[in-house]
Amino acid sequence: MNDRSSAQASPIQRSPIVASTQGGPHRDLIKVLERHRGTRYDRPIADHTRESFAWAQSRIELKPRPLVLDAGCGVGEASRELARRFPGHWVVGVDRSAHRLAKGGWSEPGLEQGNIILVRAELSDFWRLAHAAGWRLDRHYLLYPNPWPKPGQLMRRWHAHPVFEVVLALGGRLELRTNWRIYAEEFALAVEFLVGSAAAVQYFRPQDSLTPFERKFLASGHQLFRITVDLENFHSHG
Repeated sequence: MNDRSSAQASPIQRSPIVASTQGGPHRDLIKVLERHRGTRYDRPIADHTRESFAWAQSRIELKPRPLVLDAGCGVGEASRELARRFPGHWVVGVDRSAHRLAKGGWSEPGLEQGNIILVRAELSDFWRLAHAAGWRLDRHYLLYPNPWPKPGQLMRRWHAHPVFEVVLALGGRLELRTNWRIYAEEFALAVEFLVGSAAAVQYFRPQDSLTPFERKFLASGHQLFRITVDLENFHSHG
């Protein structure tokens, strides 16, 4: 539903600034979080996601390592860079689009290359399966998720989705990057509400782009925002 698309453009095409009638965090965000907190998200899990998770789990169990999750990995460019930065970890890239993943070398049932695993899965399902299997992440990346900027699309944003508490419960160092300030501010509010500690919104300009979208946004003159939060001691109440 909410994975980012990471198709590369050559030459880099200009990207429009995110437009929304929202001038700040959504007025209903806290109400939504209150409604979701401590509840179980029970939407049926897609069969292809169960199969993808089982395959990834089988590879990880053969050689246990700390886990890095690239959630919504697109063509897998960031996954490969993260694998280079963390050679002693498994870097698991997950995206819903077979087309995007295939551009990064994926094919059924999944790609294992060095310390990279790429699988096709619905993120909301994959997160729940990972949590049920007892995964505790070392690092967790949400790089430029679809902002869904219309006010009526609030619950499509990951921080207002009923699965978000499970996302936090996977632990580790969670990093969000976005080119929409309001998305970052809402994300920080959601983390503070559910975790109980503040998450600072940082403006940043990376030296090297981690994803095709990041490269395009920089070329288009966008401001970029980042939030990092340590979730080592957080556990879901659901």
